[in-house]
Amino acid sequence: LIGSWLVTRVDGVWLTALFGIIATLSALNMLIRTNKSALFQQLPAKLGQSVMGSAIGFFSSMVGIGGGTLSVPLLTLYNYPAHKAVGTAAAIGLIISLPGALTMLFIGSTPLDAPAGTFGLVNIIGFVCIVPLTVLFAPVGATLAAKLNAGNLKKVFAVVLLITGLRMLVQVFM
Repeated sequence: LIGSWLVTRVDGVWLTALFGIIATLSALNMLIRTNKSALFQQLPAKLGQSVMGSAIGFFSSMVGIGGGTLSVPLLTLYNYPAHKAVGTAAAIGLIISLPGALTMLFIGSTPLDAPAGTFGLVNIIGFVCIVPLTVLFAPVGATLAAKLNAGNLKKVFAVVLLITGLRMLVQVFM
């Protein structure tokens, strides 16, 4: 909620840059460390997990993502299996995105150049198109992920994340 509220007060260019930097660094870390062991052998205690979860929720809501971009690389740093990290990210996505979207819908001011169907900082047309397709194709993604070995799944995720992060940085700086 704090991240969602803050995003209503910050210029979108900064948020795009923040997302691009976070995504690019996360992807590079996952690609460079592919054959190396995890930095930590297990997840931290409950307090550490609470801090991790809060940080993921804060930054994810600020840049409009469900949390997988940050939680998958972070969990794999703690020796958490890649398949479980992707599943965990999918599960927490709703917990992160729903309060964030509602906050941005009711508190955010609609930009003058916003596309049609935008209320607050939420585009209802995009929502109506994306949500049903996400629900429809989530089982397809889960089936594909189950067929890949953990290393390949991590690489695929990292490449998609790298492309996304670099695209965002190009939008900001070019």
